Formats: sequence, structure tokens, C-alpha cells
Amino acid sequence: MKIYIDLVFLLNVYIDFLVLLITSIILKRNISIKRIILGSLVGGLTIICLFLRLNNLELFLIKFIFSILMVIITFSYKNFNYFINNLGYLYVTSIVLGGGLYLLDLELNFNNILFVLFFSLIILWWYLKEMKKIKFNYNNYVKVIIEYKRKKYCYVGYIDSGNKLVDQYKKRPISLIYTKELPYDIEEIIYVPYETASGNGLLKCIRVDKLMVENQIYKNSLIGFMNKQIKIDGVDIILNNKYMIMGGK
Repeated sequence: MKIYIDLVFLLNVYIDFLVLLITSIILKRNISIKRIILGSLVGGLTIICLFLRLNNLELFLIKFIFSILMVIITFSYKNFNYFINNLGYLYVTSIVLGGGLYLLDLELNFNNILFVLFFSLIILWWYLKEMKKIKFNYNNYVKVIIEYKRKKYCYVGYIDSGNKLVDQYKKRPISLIYTKELPYDIEEIIYVPYETASGNGLLKCIRVDKLMVENQIYKNSLIGFMNKQIKIDGVDIILNNKYMIMGGK
């Protein structure tokens, strides 16, 4: 099999450029394209490994040193945590891309390189899209403990910016849960009027003794009961948006 050194070098530089660019976007680093190009050129120099007789440990150490140089050249060094985050996401992104390309199992030639260039963009575009979705959605996932009638119930909660329900009397925030998730005393039901785009009605609620969101305790909260199960992945209770900004009470 023929190895085209110039193509291998350019492919390495291209892949390293994409990895550094995606890392920069995910971590929201304010880095110029020139620094990313310079870092990717340094990464492309790992081509020298083709001409050296190295065992697996030596090969790993050389590539690790080059990855450190890439990170420092591209992002500079501000402090240890900053450096470790950059290096960690560089490796995670490289593993995602490397795993996708490994599945192709292509012999190195001009036509296949063109396909690799295109497929690399697809893999990293998907990875970036999923990372943004995970950061947006799962940042709002919280641990919730409800104390009611001297019993504690543990749930996975989701702080919903669209849930602004409050009772009209005392302005207490209302969180929503599926009726069958929390046993309640029918005699303690509070009916709270609500209005939505699809209509209005009365929402069955109870006042719980305590509502703990992570480590914050709230003693003046209502739980509203839904007739349908929550369709957000793994979520048991939809929290009121006020829990984003309120302190523990």
C-alpha cells in the first residue's frame, strides 16, 4: 500500500483543525482562527511517527506531548483547570471523531480522503449539536425531595422556564407532577384557576410541608397534579421557573 506523506500531513492538519475548532466552540473560548490553524499545524507534525520505530507506550507519549503543545498554542495557558478542561475536551472530541472514522475502515487513497473530509464534518456537526442539546436540557435537571405528611418522596425534577404558574391568592409557585406519582389527601386539595392558549380551568394542588431542590429548602410551595405523564426524558416533576432565581426559604 502506498502512503502519500503530503496527503497524510494535510489530513492530520484538517482533522486537528476540526477538533480544535469544535473544542473551542463547546467551551466558548474566544480564540482566533489563526491560533487554531497554528495548533493544527503542530498536531500535523505527528506524521514523524511514521518514520520512527516506536512501541505503543512511546507512541502514546509522543502524541500526548503534541496534544499538550496543541492546547497551549491554541488556547494558551491561564491556569491548571483551564488547561485540563481544554485538554479533556480535545481528547473527548478526538475519540468521538476517531471512533466514527474507524468504523469506515478505509484504505488511504485520494477518493477515500475526500470522503473522510466530508464524513468528519458530519460527525463533528452531530457531536456539537448533541453537546449543545445536552448542556441546554440537562443543566435544568435537579434532584427534588418532597416532604408531605411526614414522608419523603424523591424525584428527578426539571426547572421549566415556561412554568410560571402561581396561585392567585398567595402567589405561591406551583410545580407539576403526574397524579399517580405522589399520594395525596383529597381533603387538602386546593383548586387554582389557570389559563393557557388551549383554554382555562381549575388545577388540583396541595401544599407540601417542604420542597427541596438540590440543597435549597422551600416551605411555601404548591404541587399541581397532571392527568398525563410527563414526556421529558427521565423527569418526574416540572418545577416552577421561580426556582431558577429564588434562594432557599
